[in-house]
Amino acid sequence: MTQTTHHTPDTTGRQDDPFPVKGMDAVVFAVGNAKQAAHYYSTAFGMKLVAYSGPENGSRETASYVLESGSARFVFTSVIKASTSWGHFLAEHVARHGDGVIDLALEVPDARAAHAYAVEHGARSLAEPYEMKDEHGTVVLAAIATYGETRHTLVERTGYNGPYLPGYVPAKPIVEPPAQRLFQAIDHCVGNVELGRMDEWVSFYHKVMGFTNMKEFVGDDIATEYSALMSKVVADGTRKVKFPINEPAIAKKKSQIDEYLEFYNGPGVQHIALNTNDIVDTVRRMRAAGVEFLDTPDAYYDTLGEWVGETRVPVETLRELKILADRDEDGYLLQIFTKPVQDRPTVFFELIERHGSMGFGKGNFKALFEAIEREQARRGNL
Repeated sequence: MTQTTHHTPDTTGRQDDPFPVKGMDAVVFAVGNAKQAAHYYSTAFGMKLVAYSGPENGSRETASYVLESGSARFVFTSVIKASTSWGHFLAEHVARHGDGVIDLALEVPDARAAHAYAVEHGARSLAEPYEMKDEHGTVVLAAIATYGETRHTLVERTGYNGPYLPGYVPAKPIVEPPAQRLFQAIDHCVGNVELGRMDEWVSFYHKVMGFTNMKEFVGDDIATEYSALMSKVVADGTRKVKFPINEPAIAKKKSQIDEYLEFYNGPGVQHIALNTNDIVDTVRRMRAAGVEFLDTPDAYYDTLGEWVGETRVPVETLRELKILADRDEDGYLLQIFTKPVQDRPTVFFELIERHGSMGFGKGNFKALFEAIEREQARRGNL
């Protein structure tokens, strides 16, 4: 495996950024039952319900629940009765893909300028810029297409102080959120694309959004005896928004990317990584709430201390909770991955606690993929 890292200076607020972004605005899920999804993410992920849109306040076609944890915002939408092209699209999306991510929404300072730049540089427009208003102010929205049926809604909300968007009303929490939140931000969102398409989508982010390569992973260190993949990470200049993009690589058996593409019926968002300040406490509480995590063999921990060095969490605690650790030239990170959070082996989550390292757990790839392969074998999909 080769890994190349492009170090660029922090360019927060740089004037020459052709496509400035403020960060992730929301991860929007199309699901079969948004009410139950909102309950699951409230109880199992400790998120707080903050806003709602549904038939009670004028949305005749869809019900949407907005949940937050720190700056991380998830929106779960399901169709009540499809009567427009958008409703039919959402219903068909769930039928085709199962519960999944339909939108990686980006907050931008100027949605009109961002949309114009993107389309001028090759993006396919899904929604021309338009305004939404209510008593809380005005939001400007636009949307462009990315891989599969995923979209990027461009959200300009500097003139708005409502709970989410016009059309949404404040909502009471489903359950009382924990005193200490389980995670506070979205670290990165990973997309899976078809064999041979990774470089095409990396180029898309370069051209359309001015993103740059952050890291790339190819070759033996991102493979096991049976399966392999390739991955490149694109990010905006501030490194607030990071999008790893995976494609399968030719191997003896079906890779995790192949399995995802088969069961999701095409490209889409594979997993969402969430920043936590205390991965030990978060994993304990999420396990207690019923979240299942990938298992890691004891043998991984027998030599972990020799190469990862000292970390905030003792190796024996990492072993107990099956948390992975990795170190690079900038520091170390702790990470763990859930099993898929729906019946299809598609979308899952990562928890990550960073201490200097801006990497993605390169040293854990083999252990992680072997853990995923064990689950694939149990499902009969390896």
